[in-house]
Amino acid sequence: MFKEGFDNQKYLTLQTERIRDRLSKFGGKLYLEFGGKLFDDYHASRVLPGFKPDSKINMLLQLRDKAEIIIVVSAVAIEQNKMRADLGITYDMDALRLIDAFRDRGLYVGSVVVTHYSGQAAADAFIMRLTNLGLRVFKHFPIEGYPTNVKHVVSDEGYGKNEYIETTRQLIVVTAPGPGSGKMATCLSQLYHDNKRGVKSGYAKFETFPVWNLPLIHPVNLAYEAATVDLADVNMIDPFHLEAYGVTTVNYNRDVEVFPVLRRLFEGIYGECPYKSPTDMGVNMVGFCITDDEAVSEASRAEIIRRYYGSCVKHRKGLCSSDEVYKAELIMNRAKISVEDRPVVAPALRKAAETDGPSAAIELPDGTVVTGRTSELLGSCSAAILNALKTLAGIDDSIHLISPSVIEPICHLKTGTLGSRNPRLHVNEILIALSISAATDPHAAAAYEKLAELRGCEAHSTVIVSSVDADTMRKLGLNLTCEPVYESKRLFHR
Repeated sequence: MFKEGFDNQKYLTLQTERIRDRLSKFGGKLYLEFGGKLFDDYHASRVLPGFKPDSKINMLLQLRDKAEIIIVVSAVAIEQNKMRADLGITYDMDALRLIDAFRDRGLYVGSVVVTHYSGQAAADAFIMRLTNLGLRVFKHFPIEGYPTNVKHVVSDEGYGKNEYIETTRQLIVVTAPGPGSGKMATCLSQLYHDNKRGVKSGYAKFETFPVWNLPLIHPVNLAYEAATVDLADVNMIDPFHLEAYGVTTVNYNRDVEVFPVLRRLFEGIYGECPYKSPTDMGVNMVGFCITDDEAVSEASRAEIIRRYYGSCVKHRKGLCSSDEVYKAELIMNRAKISVEDRPVVAPALRKAAETDGPSAAIELPDGTVVTGRTSELLGSCSAAILNALKTLAGIDDSIHLISPSVIEPICHLKTGTLGSRNPRLHVNEILIALSISAATDPHAAAAYEKLAELRGCEAHSTVIVSSVDADTMRKLGLNLTCEPVYESKRLFHR
């Protein structure tokens, strides 16, 4: 059941003030590294109930006259076709989506930077595409010994080899489709080049997670580790902050590792570093806006379990090593939870045992759990969604929302004319059929009106669902997990 635990309006106010303050301290340009998602931070909205997915972009809009955006994409991620799991698109495609989204809101995108570039063919194709679209593209290269060999990194053979990004505004927002893209290195490279050109500039970091003023093993911070198991990020006490101030704060390993580089760079520019720790670099105010710690803790524990299932499915598909699964399991153990704590898991498994076939379960906003089984006409997710809509609309289970006489011709179309092996209706197909039925059937109309109430509900399938079903359920706002089991023993799965 949804319980709000975060004050979003307070967050917008405090965060904007904090960035303005940091901007004024440097006086010239400020490179602001934006971590996480700007437009659709669904991870934050899941672990901080009350946080709006577009909060950060709305905050940035208040600074639009000063802001210029640089989008960073890793050539390694492009080559590996790395995906944004929440949107189902690759990082390079998400970069294009982000440019359109920024422009639609009146924000200026100055350029795209391809980092970790070493001649990857896929990266070259992406660069050519961007160039043909009229975008400025810059290349940043791998640096030997990064980040530990500070003398080499902060030299003409290190940051000096990167192409300099010419910018025109005071606040330079550096963002990326996902973590590990090289945002910080891009900012530090710019500081090095600006210094050589006599341009005064500074750096700050806006990273929502881990939350620096929450305990190391707080569920919110553990959920961040669970979300980044593929990067091997580890939350840790900031040793520099503890030494400088005697105060315990939380950061993560990559920032702690790179801090000596940043300190050395600032010392070269100003004679001294304005920051005594990685925590000092940050401007994140999220921790001050939590209004109900238990609500966010409960939401974060649920996210940890979802991430564990996500790693298990990736491993089953051959998309990650078993180490990722072990790490996700260890995080669950640290949070003192297990898959049994996910309310939709046991009902789905029971239904599968009863029917001897794939099943799915959905937890509704009031805590009621409904199930669906695979039949000749419907997949289990389609059946579960129809049953959920019936329950929400108070419709008796015996009533058909969509007549079999409507479903059967669609099934025949799929297997006959379109040559599909699976006659059962996917979730998107059942929703189209429901919308058509709603025009003449009052029960279907009542159920159709309840679709919005599925947003934020939990769902679980006893088999790995098709990409079509997974994508549609994501668009409905359902938080879906799956057992790492395929429905059939076939080697090819869509």
